[in-house]
Amino acid sequence: MASLEEIRVERLKKLELLKEKGMTPYPIATKRSLSVASAIESFTKLSETNKKVTLAGRVMAIRGQGALVFFNIREGEATIQGLLKRGELSEDLLMLFQDSIDVGDFVECTGTLFTTNRAEKTILVKNWKILAKSLRPLPDKWHGLQDVEERFRKRYLDTLMSEDVRKRFMVRSKIITEIRAFLDSAGYLEVETPLLQALAGGALAQPFKTHHNALDIDLNLRIAPELYLKKLLVGGFPRVYEIGRNFRNEGIDMTHNPEFTMLEFYGSYETAATQMAFVEKMIKTIVKRVFKKTSITIDDGSIDISKKFAVIPFFDLFKRFASVENPETMSRDEWALSAERFGVHVDAHEAIEKIMDNVYKKACRPKIVQPTFIIDYPASFSPFAKRQEKDPTLIDRFQLVIDGVELVNAFSELNDPIDQRARYEEQDKKKKGGEGDISPSDEDYLEAIEYGLSPAGGVGVGIDRLVMLLTNTRNIREVILFPTMRPKEE
Repeated sequence: MASLEEIRVERLKKLELLKEKGMTPYPIATKRSLSVASAIESFTKLSETNKKVTLAGRVMAIRGQGALVFFNIREGEATIQGLLKRGELSEDLLMLFQDSIDVGDFVECTGTLFTTNRAEKTILVKNWKILAKSLRPLPDKWHGLQDVEERFRKRYLDTLMSEDVRKRFMVRSKIITEIRAFLDSAGYLEVETPLLQALAGGALAQPFKTHHNALDIDLNLRIAPELYLKKLLVGGFPRVYEIGRNFRNEGIDMTHNPEFTMLEFYGSYETAATQMAFVEKMIKTIVKRVFKKTSITIDDGSIDISKKFAVIPFFDLFKRFASVENPETMSRDEWALSAERFGVHVDAHEAIEKIMDNVYKKACRPKIVQPTFIIDYPASFSPFAKRQEKDPTLIDRFQLVIDGVELVNAFSELNDPIDQRARYEEQDKKKKGGEGDISPSDEDYLEAIEYGLSPAGGVGVGIDRLVMLLTNTRNIREVILFPTMRPKEE
């Protein structure tokens, strides 16, 4: 079996042969008259009129030699068969195709359409030319890229050779399109906010840091667009949303990638309760529009999205799934012991809510399969959520979990600048105590909301995780075209 380098050398020789025969191996333009998909769609009419067409695409298979050469060309999702037949084109062109064209090359074919005895839609080639010569062989059609890491590193080959992978990313695009349509129809305005920020706030996470040479200042890649979006509420835009990239300097696992896509939307005069109903409607609408059904397929069954989503208080999760009888009153030491019972590591600097959250993630969240809104979180869980009026120790917040994955985080936005400053001070104390995942005091944001921030309900949706759920995928890298990878060792 020839090595990759031997194959490459052979293809370089074929490249030179094309040049010798007067063909430009990488021409600027093609005379393509219609797409392969359009040719197939109008095949009956075009074949009956015997009208010449010019198609273009990548050669995906070659069969035969001598007087008859069959090959397949693909453009996007459409494939058509090509036939080179002695007597239908010049002998020189027939021989040049056989001597120089490989699977992976892009070609332009001019000819007439007909159907073979095997009912195969085919173009009888009268003329052809090279559009791009490939110098490396494509992965084996039947085995594809066997190394999972290579699939992610060379996603272009993964999508080229795997129809399932290609369709998954097409579905991702449709999901985002439907999200935009849903929000637009509800009166939300799509906006863009900075990726480079002096302070990385709006979430509890560690940022990536960089330096701007001209201004000689340090900047951070954003961890969330939240604070800028709420500044727009101050600025007179009552409903705004943004779909974009966030960056968090954290570990990589099945549901985390350092660079990921979030949807955040904020509605003036909305609350956690009204946004909860809105989120449920949005997800049901997306599933119906994209998949034309009311259920989600998962490994061991399906989830009926048509049913009313369940609602459960945060502390009740521990009673139900972790055999913790009094989570509301437990001390930090008691939570540390509980964490040990579930094999959750606790660092000396970690606050009680961080320990509690880690126990929840280990013992409770994986057991939540059906769509469930979790409510009534302790106030320390978010520095930007309003306290509940009936119980100020809790915040007016919800999260949506489906099949063990957190998809949505939302709350009634804190618009009291005095309370917001106090919450910031709590975050700053945690940072001094060694906690890394904090949202630092932001005087610019405090000044903005002192001008007046309307009551509002804010929602964050993990787009990658939503796509994972809706495509029955277990690894976030399967739904990100080019995920973050460790450099390959030579």
